[in-house]
Amino acid sequence: MEEEGQSAGGWRDTKEPEDRLRAMESSGEQPSAQPPLPGDHCIRDGDFVVLKREDVFKAVQVQRRKKITFEKQWFYLDNVIGHSYGTTFEVTGGGSLQPKKKKEESTSETKEAGTDNRNIIDDGKSQKLTQDDIKALKDKGIKGEEIVQQLIENSTTFRDKTEFAQDKYIKKKKKKYEAIVTILKPSTRILSIMYYAREPGKINHMRYDTLAQMLTLGNIRAGNKMIVMETCSGLVLGAMMERMGGFGSIIQLYPGDGPIRVATACFGFPKSFLSGLYEFPLNKVDSLLNGTFSAEMLSSEPKDNTSIEESNGIVEDKQTPEQDTEDPMTEAPDSSHPEDQETMEVVAQGPEYKEPKERGSKKAYIQEKQRRQEEQRKRHLEAAALLSERNADGLIVASRFHPTPLLLGLLDFVAPSRPFVVYCQYKEPLLECYTKLRERGGVINLKLSETWLRNYQVLPDRSHPKLLMSGGGGYLLSGFTVVSDNVRADATLRCSTGTLESLKTEEPAAKKQKCTESGS
Repeated sequence: MEEEGQSAGGWRDTKEPEDRLRAMESSGEQPSAQPPLPGDHCIRDGDFVVLKREDVFKAVQVQRRKKITFEKQWFYLDNVIGHSYGTTFEVTGGGSLQPKKKKEESTSETKEAGTDNRNIIDDGKSQKLTQDDIKALKDKGIKGEEIVQQLIENSTTFRDKTEFAQDKYIKKKKKKYEAIVTILKPSTRILSIMYYAREPGKINHMRYDTLAQMLTLGNIRAGNKMIVMETCSGLVLGAMMERMGGFGSIIQLYPGDGPIRVATACFGFPKSFLSGLYEFPLNKVDSLLNGTFSAEMLSSEPKDNTSIEESNGIVEDKQTPEQDTEDPMTEAPDSSHPEDQETMEVVAQGPEYKEPKERGSKKAYIQEKQRRQEEQRKRHLEAAALLSERNADGLIVASRFHPTPLLLGLLDFVAPSRPFVVYCQYKEPLLECYTKLRERGGVINLKLSETWLRNYQVLPDRSHPKLLMSGGGGYLLSGFTVVSDNVRADATLRCSTGTLESLKTEEPAAKKQKCTESGS
């Protein structure tokens, strides 16, 4: 249950920036100064943050002099560096962000309001200010809060509205004219809400409560050795890494030429978190199960998500088709839904990715490319060694592929008495997977579930369920692995056992009783 207008990161300390601003005002300091704050709560250059305005989110990276467009507003994030997460900023002239000062509302004044709205006619003539007048106010540099106040004063029907209608009117006008942005720290909950609201297809329509159920049923915790196969843009992987806190190991199985971790990059994990992250190609799992896997098999595969082409002495760096088509949200927004495509803005390439001219000579560029490919090959071999131990602490599957062959093949890498969770947008593939697991054996406590979610508006005297709700967030199949009985696997013993059991359970024939006729 969420309170209307509450930040998605509401469990974080949001009063700290307000107290800091009051202290700065009393000491005569400027709000744009950078106070000394702990590193975890302070926004730094290069950090990934989430912009929030009302119920709209967008993930971006903080970079100086980089123009950001969000909800039809453009601004720069230079002034947010040094402030704490949860601070609300106001967009001023020139795209500059300044911390918004919170005004104390006086409770002594009584609002003049009507009893009902029956006599109010919406004919468009109640507002004296025209669009040209409002535009002139904006050109003069008047802030959105003052524009809203003038709209209230020039409305002939505002005082006749009920108190609830007045609050609704003010909230609507503030959303339209006040340019305020809240900076939040990325988390699993915020990013999952952001993806599900704007681009649910990128995460296979996985709702945020379903993701929370996956993490709970999979027993994701620090120190685990987990296997994950997901095609949700790296959201499930990032959620697992956040919960494990950099302790333990995660082996990601990926289809195609390389793993897609666009959503994982939005978390902004430190480099220490990446030391326990391994990847392994999905098409080499069968050879690993059969014992025919070798290091030479990786030599024929591409080692990176990019390919080098040499023509006329020019080195070109091209993205693979898998990488280009996986997340067009960050590169080629759809013109038909410009607002929906503002979900996230991620720098796809890190600092080590530079143009060939900046790197130096062509030979040095190729050597750097080969070095990264060799490092990736070593990581693949390390992942193969971890999988070969077959003692993983859990398995998470959330992909667009059919779950049955994936789960039946990957369960062999999981140790006994360990959980596994499979997500699918539809229940029919999971029903087939459920039947195959019952026939195969080696699992217990199989359960197919679907969570039901409904948001509520919590306001004084008008708390009620919201009119719009989600129709479904996907289905989960969970269970635990157990050691299979090898005796029953033998066909002859199983046959003899079945015959013996049938003899034991066979009911004896009913005894015949001789009936004597009584003579009369």
